[in-house]
Amino acid sequence: MPSRTIPLLICRDIQASYDFLLNAFGLRPGGVFRDGAGNVVHGELLAGDTTIWLHRLAPEHRLEAPTEIASSGLVVLVDDVDAHFAHAKAAGARVLSEPTDQFYGQREYGALDADGHRWWFATPLAEVSR
Repeated sequence: MPSRTIPLLICRDIQASYDFLLNAFGLRPGGVFRDGAGNVVHGELLAGDTTIWLHRLAPEHRLEAPTEIASSGLVVLVDDVDAHFAHAKAAGARVLSEPTDQFYGQREYGALDADGHRWWFATPLAEVSR
């Protein structure tokens, strides 16, 4: 089996986070999974070819949603970063930075989701020599 990475986001309310990420950031649905009592226990979203898992808070495993200060985040490439930004902002995403051309060859903006996860969305501008 080829190697694969699956980002895992810890969420206070998996269903609310799932709905927000679908609506504000335009991720595609992968499903919400419930236990026998009907409680949401897992969510999956798709960004391009990447599946993102949504996980419940689990203090017993030290899995907590981030605060405004986080040490990691996700970068998602989109076709039109300016249109994506306008949609995400209108849908209530907390903007960290507006779309800006970067010296490393992409136009990007940053935002926080409802749980405080950091997201950057970008559109490549041109090939950059490495």
